[in-house]
Amino acid sequence: MTARIYRQSPSVTQSGPGSAKPWRLVFDPELPRSIEPLMGWTSSADMKQQIRLRFETKEEAIAYAEREGIPYRVEEPKPETASRRTVTYSDNFRTNRIGLWTH
Repeated sequence: MTARIYRQSPSVTQSGPGSAKPWRLVFDPELPRSIEPLMGWTSSADMKQQIRLRFETKEEAIAYAEREGIPYRVEEPKPETASRRTVTYSDNFRTNRIGLWTH
């Protein structure tokens, strides 16, 4: 029953760094998933896979795991690249645009 502590990545539809995502504590699966024969759905008898705890800081998540005696591993978030180039819609119509006009 090992737990994984990680920071949730932003949604792909999110356009900016707006709100900081909270830290999550989820349990690793203990039992493999199986295919239910009647409907063909995947199922599992491991109920801890459904537990997803949310914490504001990494330290809170670690303190909870240590207090409850849960072995854990921490996955640090990847550093954000600062080389993002801001592109606006009006850049398509600039007079000094480099490249072919495709409109």
